[in-house]
Amino acid sequence: MKISIDDIVRARERIKNFVKVTDLEQSMSASQIFGTQLFFKYENTQFTGSFKLRGALNKVLTLSDSEKKNGVVASSAGNHAQGVAFSATRAGVKSTIVMPLQAPLIKVSATRDYGAEVVLHGQIYDEAYDKARELEKEFGYTFVHPFEDEAVIAGQGTIGVEIHEKVPDFDTLVVPIGGGGLISGIATVIKHFNPKCRIIGVQSIQAPGMERLFHQKNLSETQKRISTIADGIAIKRPSQVMYDSFISKLVDEIVTVSDDEIAEAMVFLLERAKTVTEGAGAAGFAAVLSRQLNLGAKTCVVLCGGNIDLNIMAKVIDRGQIRKGRLAELSMVVDDLPGNLSRLTKAIADLGANILEVHHDRVGQELFMRETKINFVLETTGPDHIQKIKLALEAAGAKF
Repeated sequence: MKISIDDIVRARERIKNFVKVTDLEQSMSASQIFGTQLFFKYENTQFTGSFKLRGALNKVLTLSDSEKKNGVVASSAGNHAQGVAFSATRAGVKSTIVMPLQAPLIKVSATRDYGAEVVLHGQIYDEAYDKARELEKEFGYTFVHPFEDEAVIAGQGTIGVEIHEKVPDFDTLVVPIGGGGLISGIATVIKHFNPKCRIIGVQSIQAPGMERLFHQKNLSETQKRISTIADGIAIKRPSQVMYDSFISKLVDEIVTVSDDEIAEAMVFLLERAKTVTEGAGAAGFAAVLSRQLNLGAKTCVVLCGGNIDLNIMAKVIDRGQIRKGRLAELSMVVDDLPGNLSRLTKAIADLGANILEVHHDRVGQELFMRETKINFVLETTGPDHIQKIKLALEAAGAKF
């Protein structure tokens, strides 16, 4: 596969009336922390909630009349699904989307709302993909691949044009990688105009296929079901075509991040950037937050999606708060004597922590007859605060 800068410029003209030119703004707080002028490209605010609209729309708008008449089919964990559904409906084309059984409910509902017929199949994206290819053959649909498609990649590349037009001299771009369409399109533009700019890709450590391919590691079979909050980039099998055609030539480094690191990044973006991202959307910033990257003087991080279930968001906030030391769960054993709980809570209160939950266990098998186990969930200010609380609790008779 191959796309040119001209393909991307034409894609931009084709889709310009249907997509938003998303903001590219410097984060002053992040810039101070990381010692680089750090900008966010807010593609999480795009129509349908992610960058995927651009590629899907460019693909649908380039279909022949007969292809439009037959309809389209796609497979997706959510964001590509919404992009294809939105695009097909606008073009008057029937769309069928195959999504994994565990796809976030918000994405399934939104895909239906945009006009698609949704088929739930498989535990992971790859199984949904296989089902979509079966439907393609059975009904004569045109398959809209989420990344292995030149029109799709050109559509994603329009983000790179917007970045270059506003800030042409970035030293580094940090972009999440699932299948590789986003980073391939953006890198095609940026390397054309600014060859010295470093392109860093980021994957979930739970689905590191492209990172392993990039670093020539063994591509051993992973577990059947991938569990990660970054479901949008959880692809089991890396695309050799995308690697050979684009990533091996245009990307300078690929790193992985954990769910805890992604959660911390999502919380930072909520607190400091006042923006909501899904796990995949925050993966790039998680790498900046948690890895020692060679960023240079001016860095752009692409926040590629914002479609997240509120129940998941609540869990992410708790996990991010725990990682930052803003929440603490402390479990201890004390003598089962009158007044001990009062002494412990006083020690916590004296240090300014807020008690959110208390659980008493007097019958645990590991306890002696006159012992009790107490679990506290506390609102704290950081790791140092937690350590002071633990010392005070030990002084009050607690054993950790």
